Amino acid sequence: MMNNFRYLSTLLLLFLCVPFFGQNDNKNPKWSIALHGGAGTLSPNLTKERIKILENHMLEALSIGESILSQGGKSIDAVQAVVIYLEDCPLFNAGKGAVTNLQGIHELDAAIMDGSNLKAGAVAGLRDVKNPVKAARLVMDSTKHVFLIGEGASAFAKSQGLDIVDNSYFSTNQRREQNERIKKGAEEPCPVGTVGCVALDMSGNLAAATSTGGMSGKKWGRVGDVPVIGAGTYANNGTAAISGTGHGELWIRRVVAFDISALMDYKDYTLEDASKEVIFNKISPMGGSGGGIIAVDKNGNISMVFNTETMNRAWSKSDGTFGVGVIKGDDKSFKK
Repeated sequence: MMNNFRYLSTLLLLFLCVPFFGQNDNKNPKWSIALHGGAGTLSPNLTKERIKILENHMLEALSIGESILSQGGKSIDAVQAVVIYLEDCPLFNAGKGAVTNLQGIHELDAAIMDGSNLKAGAVAGLRDVKNPVKAARLVMDSTKHVFLIGEGASAFAKSQGLDIVDNSYFSTNQRREQNERIKKGAEEPCPVGTVGCVALDMSGNLAAATSTGGMSGKKWGRVGDVPVIGAGTYANNGTAAISGTGHGELWIRRVVAFDISALMDYKDYTLEDASKEVIFNKISPMGGSGGGIIAVDKNGNISMVFNTETMNRAWSKSDGTFGVGVIKGDDKSFKK
C-alpha cells in the first residue's frame, strides 16, 4: 500500500511540474515584425526607381525593429523605433512629408498599443511635435489617459521634453503642390501614406503603432482611424497586433483592427481569414478609397491584406525570412 502511495505521489508531482517547467523552458523563442507605408492606387509617378527607393527605406526601417527583437528587446520598443524612422522619412504621410489640411497646415495623429496589458496611447491634431508616436507612447506610459488632442497633447509633449518643431518642418514641395491642386479642385482629398508597424517579441508579447498626417485637404479638425484604438491600431496578446491604412472614416465605422481580433477570439478565425473577412467582405462593399492592414498573431504568423492596387509593406521573422513589396502581388521574398 505504501509503495503504491509513493508511486501515485511521484506521478502527481511530475504531472504538476511538467507544465511549469515547460512554460519557462522557451528553447525556441521567435519573433515576427511587419510594417506598412500606406495603401493606394497605381500612378505614373510610381516608377521603378521610386519603388526601389521606397523598398530600400522600408527595409532600413525593418532592420531597426529586427535588431531590437533579435536581441530579446520588447515588441513595444521595436514598433515605436520603426515608426520613428518612417516619420522622419519624407516619402510617407507621417511626420516629415505628411499631408496638410486645406489651409496648408500639418495636423498629425498617432497611436501605440501594448498587447501584454492592453495599455494604449494616442494623440491627434499635433502641429509641432516632431515624432507623434513618441507622444503617444508617453501618453500610454506617463498618464492615466489614452487619448490627448490638439493644444493639450502638444503641451503635454513639451512638458515631457519631446522635440518641438515649427509646422513648416513637416512640409515638402510635393505636399505644397498637392494642396494647391486640391484647393483648385484638380485632385481629390486622399488618405494615402500612413505608416505603421506590428511585432511579436521573444517573450510572446505583441504591439502595434501607427502614425499619419491624415487625409490630404481635410477640413474642420478631421481625425481619422489611426489614433482611434480598435479602428486603425490594436494589439492583444491573446490574438494579434494590427495596424491599418486606408479610408479612415470606414475603418472607424467598422472598428477594423478590433474586429479582426474579435473574429479570432470569438469565432476561432485564423489571422489571415479574419483579415480577409474584414477587408474584403466588410470594408470593400462600403466603397471609399480602400486600404489594408498588416498584422501578426500570437504565434508569429503575419498577414498583409489590402484591397488597393498598392500597399507599401515589409516583413521579417526570426527564421531568417523577410520580404518587401509595393504593388499588389509583387512581393520580393528573401532568406538570410
